[in-house]
Amino acid sequence: MKRFIKCIAPALILLLTACTLLEKKQTYFSPEEHFLRGERMMERGKYKEAIANWQKVLDAYLSPQLNMLAELKIAEAHYLAKEYPEATAAYEDFLKRHPDSRRIPEVVYRLGMSYYQQRLSPDRDQTATHSALVTFQSLIRIFPQDDNAASAAKKVEELNQELAEHEFYVGRFYLRTKKYRSAIGRLEKLLTRYPDHGKRDETYFLLGQAYLKNGQSPKTIEIYDRLTTEFPASPFVSKARKHLPAS
Repeated sequence: MKRFIKCIAPALILLLTACTLLEKKQTYFSPEEHFLRGERMMERGKYKEAIANWQKVLDAYLSPQLNMLAELKIAEAHYLAKEYPEATAAYEDFLKRHPDSRRIPEVVYRLGMSYYQQRLSPDRDQTATHSALVTFQSLIRIFPQDDNAASAAKKVEELNQELAEHEFYVGRFYLRTKKYRSAIGRLEKLLTRYPDHGKRDETYFLLGQAYLKNGQSPKTIEIYDRLTTEFPASPFVSKARKHLPAS
C-alpha cells in the first residue's frame, strides 16, 4: 500500500497543480470590460462574440444607462450580421422599454432598415415592405427634422413603388386567370392609391380589359378615354383602340 501511495502521489500533485493554474487563468471581467470586449469583437466582425459579451452586461445590470447601450449594440450587431428578424425584434424591444430615450429617432430609422432588408419580390408576401413603409413614415411625421428623415423619405418613395408593383402583379394575375372582378378591384386600387406608379398607362389598358371581359363595356370605354387623355403617346393607346367594343 505504501509503495502504491508513493507511485500515485506525484501524479496527484501534478493534477492539483494543473487545476490551480487553470483556476488562475479564468479571469473575471466586469460589466464595463465586457462592454469594451463586445466593441472589440464588433470591430473584428465577430458579431456572435460581441452579442455574448453585451448579453453579460445586461445580465449583470450594473446601470440602466449601460444596459440601454448594450441593448442598442446587440441590435446593431444582429443587423450587421444580416440577422434582420433578430435586429427587428431587438429594436422593437428597445422602443417598448425606453419610449422616452433621446435615441428614439435613430432606433426608429434602424427598425425601418431592418424591415427594409427583409423585403420580398413583388410576387410574394409584402408584409416586411409595408412594415418598413409605415416605420419610415412614422419617423418623417414625428421627427421631421431628424438627420435620417431625408433618407427615410427616399425609402418611402421606393417602397410605394414596390407595393404598387405588387398590386400590378396581382391584378394582372387575376386578369390572366379570368378572375375579372378581383382584377378590377386590384387595378382600381393601384390607380387610386399609387398615382405615381410607372406603369399607369398599362394599368389603364389592363383595367379596360378586365371591365370588357366582365361585361362592363361602358366602363371599358371610360377607362380607355382616360388612357388616351393622360398618355396620348403610349403604345397601349393603339392596343386599346383595337379592343374597344363596337358602338
